[in-house]
Amino acid sequence: MIFSTKLQKYLAGFSLSVLLVADLVIAQKVRPAFAETINSSIGSAVTFSCNDSEATIKAKNGPRVVNGSSAFYIGYQQVSSNNKNPVTIRFNNSIKSWCRTDYETTNDDGTGYGLYWNGGDVLYGVYSSTGSQTGNDFRRFATGRWLSSYGSGGGPKVAVIARINPANGEVNYATFLSAKKADNGNTNSLVVQTLSWNGTNLTVQAKSWWTPRRTNTNSMTCTGSSPYIYTAVFTGDLTKVNSASAATCS
Repeated sequence: MIFSTKLQKYLAGFSLSVLLVADLVIAQKVRPAFAETINSSIGSAVTFSCNDSEATIKAKNGPRVVNGSSAFYIGYQQVSSNNKNPVTIRFNNSIKSWCRTDYETTNDDGTGYGLYWNGGDVLYGVYSSTGSQTGNDFRRFATGRWLSSYGSGGGPKVAVIARINPANGEVNYATFLSAKKADNGNTNSLVVQTLSWNGTNLTVQAKSWWTPRRTNTNSMTCTGSSPYIYTAVFTGDLTKVNSASAATCS
């Protein structure tokens, strides 16, 4: 009887230890809600203002990147009936850290629709442009970069990729990314679909209309109909495209 009582106590103690260990393992595997990480987000542009709360902006389901308690959102402000200007904002613990609406303030109908953030000091924003207008736009950040302006013509929507200081929202530099009409050299449409970063280079995948650009910015020779799935690998400072490719184009 004494032996049986000791055995029961031992088994009870052993079972409790097993349960405690199991609970510890489960607790270690379950990531808390605040540890969410989203490195890249490309999507439809949404409208918001610098006065909106994070909850209000998040509910719009626009592009955002998150690491821990910090988050960036990108979109546009409707400044007139026929003009949009891009807006980019950062929150820390749902408190606004900074908000920038001054990247492009011309009559160009610009928006923000993509972000990449490595969780540290590397942040890229993707913006749209429909032409060059008088005033401050991304050209002032694109001097000496791969493509320094929208180019000839106007109307077709192209992309602008900007390297941004995550601490204060300042644009370090930017490049335009567009297609080029083979017949007259005018700018044609291009829309970014994905961004990825390997620590040195930024890879951009996009839909490009007739025709995508080679690494030297000239038009590719293509067959078949557009849009083409186009991939360009930029150096991190956006001064050079190391490689550019698109199916059925050379």
